[in-house]
Amino acid sequence: MDSQAETSGIAAEFCIGQKIVYPSQGVGIIQNIVEKQFKLEKIPYYVIYLEVTDMTIMMPISKALELGIRAIVSPEYAEQALQLIGEAFDPIPSDWKLRYQMNYDLLKKGSILDIAMIVRSLFHRSQVKDLPIQERKLYDSAFKLLEDEVASSLQKPKEEINALIWSRLTPQADQPDQVVQIDEQQE
Repeated sequence: MDSQAETSGIAAEFCIGQKIVYPSQGVGIIQNIVEKQFKLEKIPYYVIYLEVTDMTIMMPISKALELGIRAIVSPEYAEQALQLIGEAFDPIPSDWKLRYQMNYDLLKKGSILDIAMIVRSLFHRSQVKDLPIQERKLYDSAFKLLEDEVASSLQKPKEEINALIWSRLTPQADQPDQVVQIDEQQE
């Protein structure tokens, strides 16, 4: 089958061997495009390997865009995300439940810039006060997603990207006046 095949009338958006991002799951690679019989219909599927969880999944091609599957960003866009984590930012709510929901919604959208915003805001919040467990997990997931996608985009080792992210985050950590806290009375 051609890697940019059209099967059962549905055009495959991605090619075999192409790296993709599955929001909330991480970077994956399209290993194959196969057809599976479901009831009386043949349905084309992507076979995607997710390295971070060492898992292979099958996803109907018709559902891929709906689920937010997208190509790895360009190196320029990856650089933009790295630049974003080092910039000053708007105040974040002090209520962790509200913060968590805002950041979780951004994570589900799956844009690398949204993920960079989550990493930046939760890192700086963690410098003020320890994050609740759920928020810490969200931060860790966002950090890993950012690291994986930037490493894939820039074709650099994850260790190098990890160090680069930390170098962009920590200069602001030394300048606490840039982190502004919103009190419940002000909201």
